[in-house]
Amino acid sequence: MAGIVTLQHAAGRLQAAVDAFVSQPDLAPSSRRSYAQTMHHLSSALGADHDLSAISPTAVEHIAQQAWGAVGPATWNRHLAALRSFVRYCQRRGWPLVDLAVGLERRREKTDRTRVITYPELERLWSRDSISLREKCLWRLMYETACRAEEALGLNVEDLDLPNKRAVVISKGGDRELVYFQSGAARLLPRLIARRTRGPLFRSSRQPTPARTPATADRCPETGLARLSYRRAAELFTAATGGRTLHDLRRASLSHLSDANVSLPLLMAKSRHTHLRSLQRYLRPSPDAVAALTAAHDPARRRR
Repeated sequence: MAGIVTLQHAAGRLQAAVDAFVSQPDLAPSSRRSYAQTMHHLSSALGADHDLSAISPTAVEHIAQQAWGAVGPATWNRHLAALRSFVRYCQRRGWPLVDLAVGLERRREKTDRTRVITYPELERLWSRDSISLREKCLWRLMYETACRAEEALGLNVEDLDLPNKRAVVISKGGDRELVYFQSGAARLLPRLIARRTRGPLFRSSRQPTPARTPATADRCPETGLARLSYRRAAELFTAATGGRTLHDLRRASLSHLSDANVSLPLLMAKSRHTHLRSLQRYLRPSPDAVAALTAAHDPARRRR
């Protein structure tokens, strides 16, 4: 009944529309968090009871510049995408809202083409004695499956099929999908799992405090340890690699497969992208691949 009331009032009031927008059942958790951050700024600046039909693009442009004008292009574009998604959501329902982002433009995101992690770099990372078994296992699994960090961290022991080197992950859209790993992860996983048969695959190293009691689904029923958080996993990888991000593992995996001339249909199956455009940013050849191509077609070569 409360949901019906919210939707009835959403047609007129900003906060009610925002609540309905971020409560869409098919939103991925990461999208829900991102949308909520953006819309919180908007509703706080304009007022929760602001009439939707009275919101002007000029006011929204001013709010956006004040809140995010100094951030990097990627962050700016993320907030802009959330605003546009909110407008489309309201307009599909016939709610009185104009295009709030009409005065805002995407910013060009600069890409460093030299930052793809090479395989020798990864091998040196995995062989370091200072890296714990948990981190080695997580990083190898992410690289070999090309999965997202949230997908890997969300794995439970019972999601693994070790004999067939595969696992079932919950994808960005909430679907259950198969990912496949190789011998490197397959050799480490049994050591990480030990005798456990259920619960989070990657766990924190300390018992949670009462103030940080995890959800039941995120607590190992056999040890009481909580699921390893994305924030902690990202901190450890960045510290070990001098500034890299966990997403660089997915980028490296797909870039290396592209350099090996893996066909586009197989790359899309591996990455589980549904649109070619979203995959294309991973398919730029690495500097080493371009160098090898240039050397192979050097007209001065004596041996052919």
